[in-house]
Amino acid sequence: MAWERFHELLSRQETSGSGTTTCSVTDESTASEKLLCLIQNPFNTSIVATSFWISLGTSVGIMVVITAFFSWIRPYNSVVYAPKLKHADSKHAPPAIGKGLFAWFGPVAKTRESQMVEKVGLDGAVFLRFTRMCRNILLVMSIIGCGILLPANIIGSKDSTTGGSISSRAFIAMTPAAVTLDTLWAHVVCSWLFDIIVAYFLWTNYRAITRLRRQYFESPEYQMSLHSRTLWVTQIPRDLRTDEGIIRILDNVGQSSTLPRAAIGRNVKILPDLIEEHNEAVRNLESVLAKYLKNPDRLPAKRPTMRPSKKDRSANGSTNVDAIEYLTGRIRSLELEIKEVRESVDKRNAMPYGFAIYDHIEQAHIVAYNSRNKHPQGTDVRLAPKPNDLIWNNLPLTRKSVKWKRFWNNLWIVVLTLVWIAPNALIAIFLSNLGNLGAIWPGFQKNLDAHHTFWAAVQAIASPALTSLVYLLLPIMFRRMSIHAGDTTKTSRERHVTTKLYAFFVFNNLVVFSLFSAVWSFVAAVITNKQDNQSAWQAIQSGDFYGTIVQALCHVSPFWVSWLLQRNLGAATDLAQLINLGWSWFARTFMSPTPRQTIEWTAPPPMDYASYYNYFLFYTTVAFCFGTLQPLVLPVTALYFCVDSWLKKYLLLYVFITKTESGGRFWRILFNRIIFAIVLANLVTALVITATGNVKTGSAGGENPTSWVMLGVIAPLPFLMIGFKIYCARTFDDQCQYYNKATLKDQDTFDASGKKPSRHDRVGVKFGHPALFKPLITPMVHAKAQHVLSQVYHGRLENDNTSSEGFSDIAMDSMSHSQPGKSARFANGPPPAAGDNGMRDMFEMVPESHLDFAYYKNRAEFGDERGGDGELYGRPLDLVSERSRTPHSFRTGSNSNPSSRASSPAPSVPIRQQRMDELAFHPAYRDATTEQQNGLYNGSNESESRLLRGAQPVGMSRDIADGGDEREQFSLDRWRTGGSGYTSVPGTVVDEDEAAGYEAYRPQR
Repeated sequence: MAWERFHELLSRQETSGSGTTTCSVTDESTASEKLLCLIQNPFNTSIVATSFWISLGTSVGIMVVITAFFSWIRPYNSVVYAPKLKHADSKHAPPAIGKGLFAWFGPVAKTRESQMVEKVGLDGAVFLRFTRMCRNILLVMSIIGCGILLPANIIGSKDSTTGGSISSRAFIAMTPAAVTLDTLWAHVVCSWLFDIIVAYFLWTNYRAITRLRRQYFESPEYQMSLHSRTLWVTQIPRDLRTDEGIIRILDNVGQSSTLPRAAIGRNVKILPDLIEEHNEAVRNLESVLAKYLKNPDRLPAKRPTMRPSKKDRSANGSTNVDAIEYLTGRIRSLELEIKEVRESVDKRNAMPYGFAIYDHIEQAHIVAYNSRNKHPQGTDVRLAPKPNDLIWNNLPLTRKSVKWKRFWNNLWIVVLTLVWIAPNALIAIFLSNLGNLGAIWPGFQKNLDAHHTFWAAVQAIASPALTSLVYLLLPIMFRRMSIHAGDTTKTSRERHVTTKLYAFFVFNNLVVFSLFSAVWSFVAAVITNKQDNQSAWQAIQSGDFYGTIVQALCHVSPFWVSWLLQRNLGAATDLAQLINLGWSWFARTFMSPTPRQTIEWTAPPPMDYASYYNYFLFYTTVAFCFGTLQPLVLPVTALYFCVDSWLKKYLLLYVFITKTESGGRFWRILFNRIIFAIVLANLVTALVITATGNVKTGSAGGENPTSWVMLGVIAPLPFLMIGFKIYCARTFDDQCQYYNKATLKDQDTFDASGKKPSRHDRVGVKFGHPALFKPLITPMVHAKAQHVLSQVYHGRLENDNTSSEGFSDIAMDSMSHSQPGKSARFANGPPPAAGDNGMRDMFEMVPESHLDFAYYKNRAEFGDERGGDGELYGRPLDLVSERSRTPHSFRTGSNSNPSSRASSPAPSVPIRQQRMDELAFHPAYRDATTEQQNGLYNGSNESESRLLRGAQPVGMSRDIADGGDEREQFSLDRWRTGGSGYTSVPGTVVDEDEAAGYEAYRPQR
């Protein structure tokens, strides 16, 4: 019965002269008839040709207004518009900028690419180069499209575009909707020209990216980094999960004459989950205290309450408890549990991954290059990323589990993409034009007429707000899905997010959006023809599938022109940082932000490369596909890239930071998707030729030899572009990925470079899970509430640092972690007020003047999210000094706080080279005479110095081979690999004649 009713409704439709199906709807039509007509052409209200002029005026006008607003407010709000000027060190700081209205134009225009690499990193430089490449491609294509295709479409039109407004007929005349077949030779020629233009710019930029990568390899930062000479070994068999086992695996590759220092991964058990739960509890406590102590002199009568965490096994039931008491107790118990788990971690339960560090970059890259497809002992050997780039929880995953996780992840993404079709269509049909909803819902139409102004505001806000919200949530969702799918690095996760977002946008926002009405019209026409006693195949042929598709694409093209014009508003909004500015003002005014949140708001925001790359790729794909259908889309998209390439350059210089530097690794996925976009454009041109020439494959009649010749001429283009992609990959990829590929089996090659690696040159610090050593965060409380904090909190007031090994009858305060020799209660400032009972060491008091990222940028809890790897602020975590060859972040005696409780503003300059003795020796080895005598707590302290006088310093060795007494520094071996039985292990001095290690059994090379 329902199917017969469906046929009855479809039988009332008429077929227009253009071949598309339109609905005949009158005032007497039922709601079902109106709904079917709206579904058949859901975007009709959005693609009115006259909207082009409205979009042109509003986008350009509002963009100019927003840019003028930014130029006016920028000098008075450097926290939002130039945070990198304040926080970056002298090397990475952007050029100075004046306070004039247009003073920012000069520095942006004068900063060249070589300077951009130094200031914003290679990822930022590649992003700007890609933006300029898209701009240049579209500018050249605009000249050809508007100079050849536009006149050809207008002159070759059959004058069948009757009806409608003048603007509508003009826009349709610019398309090949009604051109003669011979006119399409211009499309064939332009398709070849477009492919040649794209290939040329891709080739030149691939060469430039390769040059930048080679310069990146030669840069001091890369040469002195630890990860540059480190290999990452995964899928290690159980019988080889030892430090020596990793060395055996790499030695079987047979490409290096020296052995690396290796470290197998350790099972950290539940440490990451405990630390995450601890951090969440700390942030919750900060939020509770910020609200409760908003006005310290007038506390609320009722204390805050909450439900205990479901993860807390000690919680009794689900009744509400005092939030402050519960959270402080919860933090305390988690700290004790974390301490116990850290002390119980050892190497007996090794993980299937590890790291190997070579003396030279060349050695590591040679081994990695020769192991790329061999899988020695069933393992995967690759170059190690930066330590802060690793997603540690996914490192132990096996190949089978990763494949299974990726299968389910891709399946869920496909389901999500298909499910979004219906909401996307309903938003476009009803939410963008509430009149359509009123047409099928009489009750709502009455309310719409009665409150026209209100519903007009809802219509103007609801559709873009809901769509924007979805597109903001999509990257977050895809990131979590990529982590669940087994991605092992953050940079690879971002690349995968980019590819998934691009596929989602192309399918839903381009293919489905453009072809929705065409497919529905074709199905309706087939059903109608079937009712006229035609066979199924005749009904399909009569439906004119190709013609219907081409007509739909031509009629939807004005929408894309208007939509791309409006993208300039997004570029200007990004420049003005209106969202961040508005949210910061709203939160400070109407909410109770915690000190930690306030500090994070003053930090430079990270650049969301995945989202921006997806937008740029999508805009370029739309321009390529509709470039032959509606040539006006080319200059409109070129205008956007001209504007945004300029504005994004300012944002990268002065506002955004790269959270995790990949060294330009995004380029390959960008290159591949540009190739896909131009191939898709070639298929669109072939579709136009097929529809216009009325080519019906498999039928006896209707064949047109000219159209077949055109298709034959255009057919090689996709294969040529795929071949071009393979050629570029073979020519450039290895140069971009590896420092060198030559097989170097003699030590003379390395000696010629001037470096003389010693046999005792060991690197004691290896890649370790941050859960083993990363300091726990401490709750931050505003200093204005310090005098009432002791009244609010009645739990533990002292930091329990006492030892359980004995008892003492001497009442002493706990010693501060950050300042040995000082009481914990006085470590962070002047003596506390009476009654605060050491509250400073339990809570970190933050005065109003310190609510700035400048005071905390060198702390891991802030720097990991807002400072990348620390290079921007002069403290790269992966940098190894020339003398010690030890990472700065792990140096014994380095300027890094062991706890988050003590903080001070650190200067934005590179770490000062200190004396070897000051860096190498623990205070227990120092002689009291070497200590500084100025200051109350800087005098001789017998509890710290001269305890182990005369003992061999830990992490120090004497170069016996050279006969000198020059000491070489190595930090404490966190992995405790001393005496493990093989050579080149930190903490072990092996005699020349000792044959206990693997070196003695290694075959001679």
